[in-house]
Amino acid sequence: MGIGRVVLVTGVSRDLGRRFARAVAEDPSVRRVIGVDVTPPRGDAGSVSFVRADIRSPVIAKVIAKENVDTVVHMSVISTPGTSGGRNTMKELNVIGTMQLLAACQKAPSVQHLVVKSTTTVYGASSRDPAMFTEGMEPRRGARFGYAKDVAEIEGYVRGFARRRPDVRTTVLRCANVIGPHVVSPLTSYFRLPVIPTVAGFDARLQFLHEDDLHDVLTHAVNVDVAGVFNVAGEGVLTLKQAVRRLQRPAVPMPGAAVGRVGSLLRSARLAEFSPEQIGFLTYGRGVDTTRMREVLGFRPQFTTAEAFADFGRSMAPTGGGRTVRLLGRWAHSLPTPTEHRHLGEVGRG
Repeated sequence: MGIGRVVLVTGVSRDLGRRFARAVAEDPSVRRVIGVDVTPPRGDAGSVSFVRADIRSPVIAKVIAKENVDTVVHMSVISTPGTSGGRNTMKELNVIGTMQLLAACQKAPSVQHLVVKSTTTVYGASSRDPAMFTEGMEPRRGARFGYAKDVAEIEGYVRGFARRRPDVRTTVLRCANVIGPHVVSPLTSYFRLPVIPTVAGFDARLQFLHEDDLHDVLTHAVNVDVAGVFNVAGEGVLTLKQAVRRLQRPAVPMPGAAVGRVGSLLRSARLAEFSPEQIGFLTYGRGVDTTRMREVLGFRPQFTTAEAFADFGRSMAPTGGGRTVRLLGRWAHSLPTPTEHRHLGEVGRG
């Protein structure tokens, strides 16, 4: 694309969105970056021009038209109800916000390129999963609630937009769980617990994407003339047991239902954010094939899955948190042998 592009980035009030917007503003081929969110970014946004706007409202169309935006990077899909005022608000921000943004892009002749940060959560996590999902595969069990259902709906709307505006290069990046020293997410909150509850009988396979690689792949997608859907993850996998051992955290194996109850307690104590889909992920894990990322998109992450997790681990404080230790300890010692969960004895694949 030519010199002097105008890039609009949604979701800049969160750290990952702000840091990406600041990074892309330093690209010499970019004339201006406009960061959009309902609250200003908390931190240095560099030369990014902040516009206070709610993408759920039609005002976003006026911003795109007024600024003559040609590239839109959609990063405001959120995974935690706690950051947005509840599950209903979260769904509105994710689904209604995306619908309004796409409607604005559809009407704007200046828009030439749309990049959507999606997630491998769209594949779900179940005992029936393949070892590796490719981009053409559907989840073995369709999402019925929560973040995964939001993402599935969002991607459906993006496909509809791409059909209606075939002249717009549309790129969807299905990113593995983003991890790193600055990332605050349900998964990083889980790994920061001083004692980590796990689902007995399972050892989920995990893939990670380092936060620096997230910025790099988004910048790469903005700059290359490639459209389509791409799985994005660091090379290799870690099992959950390996990950916990590398953090030198004690693990407490529990039946899946007990992990859910402990998750509710930890959530109410504001120690970690647990959802049914996260418990499914910590039970079965997920693997994605990244051949298209390397061969079609032309991107290779700097960090492997293990290296990304190690960098995250180096940022963690020594184990403390007596309240969490006591809470999980009481639960672990009060649980009977889970004979009703014997069917969980097979280690989850995918």
